[in-house]
Amino acid sequence: MKAMQIKKSGGLDNLTLVDVDPSEPKADEVRVRWHATSLNYHDYLVAAGAIPVDDDRVPMSDGAGVIEAVGENVTQWQTGDKVMSLFFPDWLDGEATAVGTSMIAGENIDGFAQEYSCVSEQSLTAIPDGYTFAEAASLPCAALTAWRGLIVEGGLKAGDKVLVEGSGGVSIFGLQLAKAAGATVYATTSSDEKASRLKELGADSVINYKEDECWGRTINKMTGGVDHVLDVGGPSTLPQSIEAIGYGGRISLLGVLGGRDATIVLPKVFFKHAYLHGIAVGSRRMQQEMVSAIDVAGFKPVLDQGFALENLADAFRYQETGQHFGKIVVEY
Repeated sequence: MKAMQIKKSGGLDNLTLVDVDPSEPKADEVRVRWHATSLNYHDYLVAAGAIPVDDDRVPMSDGAGVIEAVGENVTQWQTGDKVMSLFFPDWLDGEATAVGTSMIAGENIDGFAQEYSCVSEQSLTAIPDGYTFAEAASLPCAALTAWRGLIVEGGLKAGDKVLVEGSGGVSIFGLQLAKAAGATVYATTSSDEKASRLKELGADSVINYKEDECWGRTINKMTGGVDHVLDVGGPSTLPQSIEAIGYGGRISLLGVLGGRDATIVLPKVFFKHAYLHGIAVGSRRMQQEMVSAIDVAGFKPVLDQGFALENLADAFRYQETGQHFGKIVVEY
């Protein structure tokens, strides 16, 4: 089978396509024929060497495929079932713990940039009805992060005001989930073209952050303060997210696209009685509940360009440009 490996941590040129033999599933495992993965910023940090990994590590935390073989003790799946992966394969339910989140697909255990692999029967969920493998592969990291931030932790309800930032996977999924729940959605972006596309997806108002450096204050004046913010930029967006949030609102800290170290004015958090909560993907139970909600809502992911497995490095180089709208996928 074909597999992409990181031969030496430290750069995209070290991504190497190899031929290896598929393994046989153990008693409590299934073998999945993976057909697609999608790019997340975490995957880019691994591939580029910002998160060091062992030599020969198979990258990519998202995967969707079909079960080809089952171990003798497997009860949850049968051959032919369409499934998708978990970012944290050991976090099945309940609150996040150090043990449950210690294993990360594509980082300290092999991920899904390979045609076949064997995984625990508990480390998978079904894919939404009618989804292609490419569509399903966009969900386990980005969509689940947005779901947890808004629905699980945020308790989003109809009529709430939500701010999403940019047009990456987490933000667009946040927009789609919020609109499905009956919320009003405000968005930021860098171009008129992307603003038009965000409005087509249901955004009620879009601000070009390149034209309005104080976009957080602008949104606060427009709305009286939003109830939820999905903050993906860290230091580049967090000060404006705090400006935008309303009294008692919640900021979900989801990403570090703008760097790792942020400076904030603490009294603005105190006197708004705002919540800042770090979110790192979610559990199997959360993913199952998200799939059930998608089956009811019926929306589809927004996919950008697709690449072949052997062109994974080119997919990451395209991600570097920031031109994409939605999820970049790889199919094999």
